[in-house]
Amino acid sequence: MPSRSAAAVTEMEEAQPTPGLQFNEALSWRAGKAIAVADLLKRLNALSKEMQTLEQEENERDSFTRVAKELVNPNLLAHKDKGVKALTAACLVDILRLCAPDAPYTGQQLRDIFNMIIGQIIPALADPSNAYNNQHIYVLSSLAQVKSIVLLADIPSADTLIKNVFQHCFDVVSASSRSLPAEEVQKNVEANMTALLVCLVDESQTLPPEVVDTIVAQFLRTDPKATIGSGSKNKKNGVVDEKQSTLFLRQLPPAYNMARYICNACPEKMARYFSQYFNDVVVDASNSSAPKNTSKNKKRHSDGLEDSDDENSGGPTEQALGDLRKVHGLLRELWRACPGVLQNVIPQLEAELAAENIQLRLLATETLGDIISGIGAAGLPAAPTMDPAAYPSNALMNPSENTVSLNLLTKPSSPQPFSSAHPQAYANYLGRRHDRTALIRAAWTTGVGRILSTSAGGAGLSQQEEDRLISDLNGMLGDADEKVRVAAVKVVANFTFRDIVGKLGRLGGVSDSGSLLATLADRVRDRKHLVREEAMAVLARIWGVAVGELSEQNEQIVALLGGIPSKILDTYYTNDIEIMVLLDRVFYQYLLPLSYPPVKARSSKLTNGNSQGTKESQGSTDKVGEAIDPDKIRTERILLLVKALDERAKKVFYAIQSRQLMLSKYMGAYLARCEDYNGGVMDENESSIKENLTRLIKTFAGMLPNPPQATSDLWKFAKLHDRRSYQLIRFCMAPESDYRTVHNAIKEFTKRVVDASSSSTASNNLLDTLTPLLYRVSLIVYNKSHVPAIMEYSRTDDKSLAATAHEVLREISSRTPEVLKAHVQEICKTLQDEAPSANKPNAAGAVDNLKACASFASKYPKEIPKDRKFVQAMSNFAMYGSPPEAAKYAVSVIWAATEKKESLARDLAQKCIKGFTFGGEGYLSRLATLSQLMLLAPAEMDEQSTDEILDIAIAQTLLQVREPSKKPADEYAWSSTVDGEGQAKCWALKILVNRIRSHPDAETFAHVAAPVYNVLSSLVSQHGELSKAGNTPPTHKSRLRLLAARLYLKLCTQKAHDALLTPSAFNALTTVAQDPEEAVRSGFLQRLKKYLNQQKLPQRFYTIPFLLAFEPSDALRLDTTTWIRSRAAAFANAKSTGSSTKPNIVLESVFARLLSVLSHHPDYANEAEDLIDFSRYIIFYLQNVATADNVSLIYHIAQRVKQCRDAVTAPPTPDAPPTEADDRLYHLSDLAQVTIRKYEETHNWTIQTLPAKVRLPSSIFSEIKSHAEAQHIAEHHYLPDGVEAGVEDVLKATLRASRAAHHGKKRKAEGGGGGDANGRDAKKAKSGLPIGKPVRPKEKKAAAAASKAPKTPKPKKRKESKEPGSGSAERRRSGRVKEVEMSYVERDSDEDDEEMEMMDVAVNSDGAEEDDEEMSGSEPGSTHDVNKEAQTEEEEEDEEEDEEEKEKADEFAHEEAEEQQEEEAEAEAEAEAEAVDEGNEEEKESTPKPPPTTTTNYSASSASRGSSKKKKPTTTSSHSKTKPSSPPPRTKTTRATRSRAIAV
Repeated sequence: MPSRSAAAVTEMEEAQPTPGLQFNEALSWRAGKAIAVADLLKRLNALSKEMQTLEQEENERDSFTRVAKELVNPNLLAHKDKGVKALTAACLVDILRLCAPDAPYTGQQLRDIFNMIIGQIIPALADPSNAYNNQHIYVLSSLAQVKSIVLLADIPSADTLIKNVFQHCFDVVSASSRSLPAEEVQKNVEANMTALLVCLVDESQTLPPEVVDTIVAQFLRTDPKATIGSGSKNKKNGVVDEKQSTLFLRQLPPAYNMARYICNACPEKMARYFSQYFNDVVVDASNSSAPKNTSKNKKRHSDGLEDSDDENSGGPTEQALGDLRKVHGLLRELWRACPGVLQNVIPQLEAELAAENIQLRLLATETLGDIISGIGAAGLPAAPTMDPAAYPSNALMNPSENTVSLNLLTKPSSPQPFSSAHPQAYANYLGRRHDRTALIRAAWTTGVGRILSTSAGGAGLSQQEEDRLISDLNGMLGDADEKVRVAAVKVVANFTFRDIVGKLGRLGGVSDSGSLLATLADRVRDRKHLVREEAMAVLARIWGVAVGELSEQNEQIVALLGGIPSKILDTYYTNDIEIMVLLDRVFYQYLLPLSYPPVKARSSKLTNGNSQGTKESQGSTDKVGEAIDPDKIRTERILLLVKALDERAKKVFYAIQSRQLMLSKYMGAYLARCEDYNGGVMDENESSIKENLTRLIKTFAGMLPNPPQATSDLWKFAKLHDRRSYQLIRFCMAPESDYRTVHNAIKEFTKRVVDASSSSTASNNLLDTLTPLLYRVSLIVYNKSHVPAIMEYSRTDDKSLAATAHEVLREISSRTPEVLKAHVQEICKTLQDEAPSANKPNAAGAVDNLKACASFASKYPKEIPKDRKFVQAMSNFAMYGSPPEAAKYAVSVIWAATEKKESLARDLAQKCIKGFTFGGEGYLSRLATLSQLMLLAPAEMDEQSTDEILDIAIAQTLLQVREPSKKPADEYAWSSTVDGEGQAKCWALKILVNRIRSHPDAETFAHVAAPVYNVLSSLVSQHGELSKAGNTPPTHKSRLRLLAARLYLKLCTQKAHDALLTPSAFNALTTVAQDPEEAVRSGFLQRLKKYLNQQKLPQRFYTIPFLLAFEPSDALRLDTTTWIRSRAAAFANAKSTGSSTKPNIVLESVFARLLSVLSHHPDYANEAEDLIDFSRYIIFYLQNVATADNVSLIYHIAQRVKQCRDAVTAPPTPDAPPTEADDRLYHLSDLAQVTIRKYEETHNWTIQTLPAKVRLPSSIFSEIKSHAEAQHIAEHHYLPDGVEAGVEDVLKATLRASRAAHHGKKRKAEGGGGGDANGRDAKKAKSGLPIGKPVRPKEKKAAAAASKAPKTPKPKKRKESKEPGSGSAERRRSGRVKEVEMSYVERDSDEDDEEMEMMDVAVNSDGAEEDDEEMSGSEPGSTHDVNKEAQTEEEEEDEEEDEEEKEKADEFAHEEAEEQQEEEAEAEAEAEAEAVDEGNEEEKESTPKPPPTTTTNYSASSASRGSSKKKKPTTTSSHSKTKPSSPPPRTKTTRATRSRAIAV
């Protein structure tokens, strides 16, 4: 029974089918008996379906043997039908799956299988619409999931297959990214391909180099040059048009994602491959050295590598450099995608930072900077939108800046902080700020800016690290090389407004010294034009964007950026023509853009389609869509600009506007001559027309940087004869044109010029030439469209702009009152409504409207209303106006505009006199009215009225002290506010002066004026004290003294009045410049310089500014020094242009008067210490006036003073012996000669003997009648012992201080950014000057000596004769002075107070050269004929010290020549700006200044001042490590007066 059962079981098992493949149809055939394609497809499909159901463990491997063998038959693998191949591949991958891990194929068979799959199946996946796409996908998924692809590694020499599989996979997914959405490859295909390639990388021992290249290429797919037709003609050099940014990829390419996944899945292997790849490229580049001095190298060197020719020679070829750039760009993208694969590459990149070759260092620096910033191959993100013309302006809370860029590929992204992952490489990168090559430092600066702006690619920076990078960037703004400074400025331009405020502004604003923004603001005065241009544009753009926050009075923004306009306008004082043109462009493109606001009235639509001006881009609210007034918006911006300006910049702003009035006249004449020229075709007066046109063109060309080019362009414009362009320019200049007309005219004119420039008859530079001139003649700011808004702001004080609006309105009324014609009636109506009465005061701003109305009435009296109500309103202002100036202007309006002004003047005078009581109702207004009436209507004042007015002014006001001072009599103080009594005395004094100013009778003038002059003299000499009791309040005394001095100046603007100012009174007046109170000194000098600029005062008043040698206020002393040099430059320029027939020696002739004033100075004494102190006045004069050309004349004048007597005091009889005043003069003459000789030796000049004498003013000097006495005086040496040595010490100390100050100024203008040229700390910096040379050891010693200037001068031992009288005359004579016989008898002078006249001086140039040759071989101590006796050791040491000091002074001489040229230009510009600034006391308009052609071109002056440079090249050395030391103060106080007290 059991056996039967077992047999049955065995029989049943044999009856069941064996597990395995059941397919038994033939798949192969013999030649000539091929299976039909349809049948073959049917069989293969059946086999494929069956095999897909089988599992590995459930089947017998032997069952697949036949099928496996048939499937690799070449008939199937190479079948021409795609379906056969697809199904065959599907069956083959199942065979590999079922037989795994041992494939039933030989190596050759596997090669054939993979050749078919890789060559046919995988590429077919790119077409999802293929009929056999499912089979293709199945093949791929099987290879990836079963990892059958690893069999490739077992095939001998399978590199080609591996290379092809990578290439085809990446090609498939990359082709999919360019397909339509319906044709895109499914995501599972991409995933399977990625898994397949990862498996292949992971299992392969090595990868072919071509595979690494293929993977590398995928990371460059983010490069826009590769995605947007970089090879097209309009994409030259790979530059992509920003307007096509919508064509950029919005997501990462699939091939990129595959490559990134492969690298992240196999970081160690890929790190090895990439390291080898990078190393191979670097080695290949290093081995492909270019030959030296080839033409290609020359071209490459010219791109900025000329400063490193030695280290750059023999570097990589251009092709190798291209490969290097490509692989370095790859590293940027690899860091963003898979930083792990760069673990071996970063050290190699770090090594490149220290490479000798500059190209490698540059590439490494740029690459590391971008890697840290997270910037990939796609490049930088779009620059932030900072449009200064946008409206509404950007706000700090504007969310539009935080929106994600539409181009994901350019968004900076760093997966991990580079500083943490590679700290050593990061530290070495930061050290590149010290690189010796400027190009590297510039690239480093750009990289640091990107790190800051991107917050290290979004990884974030610590507060400490961010502050360090900002500090480093600040240092780069002050680098020695202009390329670095330009790069630093451009870096700031790439920050968003939010980052500028939040990051760069953390250390302070533009007014905070040492902050990054302050250093950036200093760059607007940089020596290099490119740096200035970039810095000025960046600063102006920042301010333009910040206007919205400034308008809202954001305190943070005001503190940080409010000072930008002042910094920009301050560049006007450089008087550089290039800067002037740049300033015009920046002013009207950024600060006050012509297109601002880009909206039309009553509409929110943009005029130019600029998207930034839309509501969405600016984050504005719906109120923008409401009705708006563009003129009011623009006016608000103008007022904000003016409000932000300091006093110095405000002068420039008003000077720019005033220049328009003057230049518009010249432009009108030019256009008229162009019309007469008629394009070159003239019927008559051809020579006259051409001559006039030539003169006008020369005037305009002198205002532009390239006069020859400008001349050519202006002639071409005249030859174009475009009458429409002429009319457009006239529209821009016309006061009747509103702003819209002016703006449209400028736009149309620009278009016409561009169109004309495209023709062959015009120059491409025509627009560049005409645009600055058009800006300067157009009424843009003082436009009539702005007047209503200005008046509205003056009334409402909206946004605290009332005071500024009043100020601008005053300027408009005084400069261009024509624009007020349409609004003067409104101003008068406002004044009529605001008129005061006995019970009602006037509005606070009425005085400004009155001044504007008075200025307008003086030019257009017929436009002023003459009705009774308006006249009554003006009368009420005259009686009750507050402040008193309102009454003054009201009287001016009445006198200029009313018809019955004589009777009105008499009535006003009677009303003011009647019932006048001090402190009564309107007493100050009455005094102001009487003062103005005495000036304007003297004929209407009868004798009785005049006596009553004088009684009010003198008896009731000036001589009364109603609140006696309880302080000591010599107490003297200044107060910014004045009480009623002080104001009343000032107006009373003006009454007295105005009376004599308008006195009609010349015969009685002296009698009437004498008492007034006595009062003024008493106030000046007694420091404002008139009371015999000496109880005038101290604050009143300072005010009265200042007013008396200024009234003196005003009187002396008329020749008859000046004759009454005696020399002794003039000497007393000069002491006001040394008043104890700075406000008095400053106010007096400001008015003095104004009148001298306008040429209203006699030349003797030029003496006063030279008394500021001891001025304790640096600002006042510098301002005066600048002004003096500006006048010297103007006189030299007038002399060079031949505008005067007489020799122009104004400032030289003043030297004699200066010695006379000093001889009567209250501090003067003939003691050695006092004389040494007084030498500072002479040194101060020489520093500002003396040049190599005029030093001989100044020395001769000093000698001539010793040949005369003092005539200021009571003149002695002809036979009387010399007085004390004479003795003082002779001491000062000898002192001046010694000082001039020392100064001349220090500067390596030559004093030449003049062939003729100069005349001294006979009003202060008289002749010496006796020849014997004159000879005795000339031979006598008046200086005490030790004076000469003390003068030399003072001169050296002064020159050291000036040099230190000059170096500090140059450091600020060139590189004052917190570091030296290479970024080293300031303590270790050798030189902060980009144009300077390294400090030699000797110069270091000199710099150290300069820092130890003595506080009090000590006389040093000299090589002198032991006998007291030995060689005294020889010691006073310079070795360079040539002796000629001279008469010491003073020639007669027919004119009492005539300025010096000099005959033509013929300088013996041959003799001068001989003197130079003699001096070139002599020692510094051998210029004087001194007895050469044996010296002690101590004397020899002293002499060596002196020689060393002289060498330092020689070096400074050349620096000072350059400094003078710079400051002359700055000073002349300042003089121009100051000349525009009218004082409140001026009743008449000043004469307009001539065109800038004569004030900006200082070529002749500069040549004369720099003539000494021809002997020795100018050098600048860093001796300014210490702070500038001021001259040592005098410690002696026994005879100190008020003037000397200010020095202490």
